[in-house]
Amino acid sequence: MDRVSRTLRAADMSGRASAFATRTAAKARLPLDFSAASLRIVDRVVDGLRRGAGDPAGAASVLQELGAYVGEVLVRQARARWVDFDDMATELFGQPVGVRTPDGRGWNPLGKVVNRFELGPDESAYELFLLVPRLPKSLPPSRTVGGLRLPAA
Repeated sequence: MDRVSRTLRAADMSGRASAFATRTAAKARLPLDFSAASLRIVDRVVDGLRRGAGDPAGAASVLQELGAYVGEVLVRQARARWVDFDDMATELFGQPVGVRTPDGRGWNPLGKVVNRFELGPDESAYELFLLVPRLPKSLPPSRTVGGLRLPAA
């Protein structure tokens, strides 16, 4: 499956995920509430697509929507932000967008969903969430030195 779609942009991903969750909740009555637990539902939906897909290319747009949803859960729950990947990261991750957590690490939620579809249950959106560091809602004052977040002196 051609995993890189250059039409995806970080600026559009939150809206795309919200629209998908609203549509899906109305049509399929799936509780996509941007919680960590909802990522288990995403894993099951991808498994269903995997079993029923005759042509993987036919599932590509749904996989992108599910990946946007996974990324938005990270944005809302782990204080991540959507980013456009540069050419090297796009080549590495197979996606043009992802999320970056406050610790500076980049994550590939769209790729995780595609991997679940292509490789099966060893890949998991829920397990990705468990790997991503989450910071408290309010942080003590800090300073940034060389791209690292340090406590205020």
